[in-house]
This record gives sequence, structure tokens and C-alpha cells, in this order.
Amino acid sequence: MKRRKAFISVNTIVWTGVLIFICSACGTSGSRAVLDTPAAEVETMFQLIEIPDEKRVEVWVDGKLFTAYIYPDYIAKPVLYPLKTASGKVLTRGFPLDTIPGERVDHPHHVGHWMNYGDVNGLDFWNNSNARPEEDRDLYGTIFHKEVTGIQGGDDAGILEVVNEWKTPDGVILLEEHTQFIFSAQGESRIIDRITRLQALNQEVSFKDNKEGMFAVRVTRAMELPSEKPAIFTDAHGHPTETEVLDNSGVNGNYLSSEGLEGKGVWGTRARWMELHSTIDHEKVALVICDHPDNVGYPTYWHARGYGLFAANPLGQSVFSKGEQVLDFKLAPNESVTFKYRILVHSGEELAPDSIDAMADQFAKLQTLSFD
Repeated sequence: MKRRKAFISVNTIVWTGVLIFICSACGTSGSRAVLDTPAAEVETMFQLIEIPDEKRVEVWVDGKLFTAYIYPDYIAKPVLYPLKTASGKVLTRGFPLDTIPGERVDHPHHVGHWMNYGDVNGLDFWNNSNARPEEDRDLYGTIFHKEVTGIQGGDDAGILEVVNEWKTPDGVILLEEHTQFIFSAQGESRIIDRITRLQALNQEVSFKDNKEGMFAVRVTRAMELPSEKPAIFTDAHGHPTETEVLDNSGVNGNYLSSEGLEGKGVWGTRARWMELHSTIDHEKVALVICDHPDNVGYPTYWHARGYGLFAANPLGQSVFSKGEQVLDFKLAPNESVTFKYRILVHSGEELAPDSIDAMADQFAKLQTLSFD
């Protein structure tokens, strides 16, 4: 197995008390060196290791795997998987990549953390997976990883920059995606800031109002809300998926929104941040997703389900507002839009709402980064 560490020249800026590295010239394959030292033995706090043969880039923090950017062909989009706390608790569901007893096996397109949408020029990028029958493939779009353009570790933060292509079933590129992941830490929290620019190419691209989107995590069983009865959820094509009642032992998740709402009542509401907290092996854990004031549709609607789907959807407003609001977002040829979100992966002391507010305020100061 070949492990490669890429080096890029960087400028440094001090951003709200955290040292962040910003790409100024992205390295090419010729500037990468073979990394012979295991990640756990590297002295820098943030270590990013590219393993092209396995289609992954691992992110290590303090010698422990935090997450990995992976892009296997069979999951129809690149994702971050798994998401692990500083203490080693895995907060993402294993299915369909790993078999974990007691977990749900519904919605095979819910994998780790991903970002896509249910109606882009009439194509469903959200529900696509290798579980779809061959005769329906023309209904779905796929996001293909194109290249890693920047990768940097360090004592204070790490950065991964990638380019992806949103394609039709016949290979036409609708959107070119440039994404920067900034990995940092504050106390017992691991932080991922994702800045994604979507650029239309030579045709108009429409994001028709749709509930299936957009910035999402599928969580492990312990972070679900306890369920007392089965439920059936239908996608945009009318395909039903039943979520069965399982053993609720150890299942104690609960949502809390910036507006003070809790539990299943957060679905379809707007908020600038949403927390999903639980207890795993007697340790308090939490995932927090923050919206950014520069994003379209701010504050976002939340497509946050009790069975483990935790998603922010800024573009699908009709179903959440019961038809009172509609947003059919469009990009003209060569036009682009940028989305910025933060994921907080926490373990240890319970997060107070005031602390999450302060973290969201800090994130709101993050400016759009240059992809050039």
C-alpha cells in the first residue's frame, strides 16, 4: 500500500484565535513525497495522508484517525467517513461500507458526511447509489472525484482541497465543485469547516425546490432518537423506504436547535445551528452543524430525522414551509455559488447552548477562501 503526503506552499493567517493555512499554490503529483512513517508516529497534530490506490485521504489528529475523504466508485459521491471524536467514538453509521450489529440498513445512499441535492437539472444526485436498478440509472446524477489539488498538515490545522465533477448519466459535467476542508480543534471538539464552490459550465443549472438535500451526516444507532413505531419515507421519485422499530437499548439521541426546539420537532424548521447529542459508553457526545450567513437560504431549513439522517437543506423550502416559500435556485452558464458549513464533532463535557452560539458566531466570521 502506497501512502503519499503532499506538500503545498502556504500563507498563514490568524483567524479568530486559530492558525489556519490557506493554499497559495497547490502542489502537483511531482511535488509529493512518499511518507514512510505511520500517521500515529508523526509529531504534528494534524496529519493528512493521501492513499491514491485506496481512493482516500486520511485525516489524523494527535496520532488518531479523525476521518477520511473517500471516493470509491460504488457510493456515487465522495464522502467523509467515518467521523470520530477525540476519544475515539464513531458517530457515523457503518452501513453500507461496514457491517455493525444492530444498525439500520435503510437508505444506502446515506454514507458518512456528504453534500449533494435531489433535483439538479431534473437529476437526483441525493438518492443515487449502487442499490438503484440499472433501468432507473438515467434518473440519477453522480459526483466524481477529479483530483486532490491541495493538502497540508500542521500543528494548528489541516487543509484538504479537492475538485469534483457533478455529471449526468451520459457523462456531461453540470457542475464543477471546488471544496476546501479545514480541520481544526478546540478543547474536546474536532472541527470541520467545509467551503464548497459549485460552478455551472456551459449551460444553466437549476436546483429545483426539493426536500432531498443538502449538507448531511448519517449517524450511528446510539445517536438516533428512540423509535416506537415503524415509519415509511418516500423520495422524490415516489420510492418508499420503511424504517423499522429496532431495540432501543443505548439509543438516546436528541436534537436541539438554535431556536430552542428539541426532538423530532426540529424537522422542517429554520435555525442557524443544530445539535444532535447522545451518550455512548457513558460518555456524552454531540454533532453540531452550523449554517453560515453568506449561504443561500440562511438560516437553513433542517431535514433532520429521528432515524439518523441529520441534514441542512437551504434550497428545498416548499415542503418544509408547507408551500408558503419556494426556492427554485439557478446558476447561469459559468456562474458559481459558494456554501460554507461547519461540523463540530464533540465528546466529553456537555455542550451548553451559549457555547454553541459562540462557536457559530466565530464561524460566521469565516470569509470565502480563494480557489484560484
